[in-house]
Amino acid sequence: MRHPIICAAFVGLVALSACSNNNDDEVEEALKSVNAIDGANLSDIMLTVGDPKEAVAYFQRSSLENPDRIDLRRGLAKSLVRAGRHTEATKVWADVVAMPDSTLDDKVDMADAQIRAGQWKEAEASLNSIPPTHETFDRYKLEAMVADSKKDWKKADTFYDIASGLTTKPSGVLNNWGFSKLTRGDTKEAERLFAEALTYDPGNFTTKNNLVLARAAQRKYEMPVIQMTQTERAQLLYTAALSAIKQGDVTIGKGLLQDAIDTHPQHFDEAARALAALDAKG
Repeated sequence: MRHPIICAAFVGLVALSACSNNNDDEVEEALKSVNAIDGANLSDIMLTVGDPKEAVAYFQRSSLENPDRIDLRRGLAKSLVRAGRHTEATKVWADVVAMPDSTLDDKVDMADAQIRAGQWKEAEASLNSIPPTHETFDRYKLEAMVADSKKDWKKADTFYDIASGLTTKPSGVLNNWGFSKLTRGDTKEAERLFAEALTYDPGNFTTKNNLVLARAAQRKYEMPVIQMTQTERAQLLYTAALSAIKQGDVTIGKGLLQDAIDTHPQHFDEAARALAALDAKG
């Protein structure tokens, strides 16, 4: 079903063509308007709910037909990222940035694609080319990630803090910040950040698992009081068990593995094999 604005434009077109047979130029302009609206609508669909491969094909074809349309080049770059073709996306973003109507957000998006492609130096250069007055959540989130990659912890903390204050949904950046703290060995602060992230997105299993890792690193093996399904509880017990065993707390680890097996609603093969291997060692 077409968007109402497209239908309205079409009705206007019909009325216009019915008035006179001598208004060919006006009819042509009306057709262009309808096509533009329809194309914009289709582009939005392709960028959000469309199949990534189909989106790439659509924007590649449309960009070739309309080489001066920066919106179509942006669409191609974004669809390539969605399709996991990050290196290709960086090249298209470079084309977008070189176009007359490009924006600073285009440079931010290019840096994002470069990070996804593992091009950290290029991403840093892209971010450095953006004036400090361009203060957006995406910009500072990426600045934090680049600082992390360089182990510049002071800058990373500053950028994570700024980014978390620029969005109403900071769960992702808080999780990243927590993982950064975890890799540095600051497990207590990592635990706090993971717990805070879950207040914004209580269903995120990755953050739940990270929280258990941060607690286990402090030898706190009991499950945190968070929202979890029975299957998730079993998986989190398994994570805690492996952490305990790695730290030399083998007896505790074996108990956690047994709890994971007993908790899982189905057969928990990984936990069962790990427990059997420990038992075999005596």
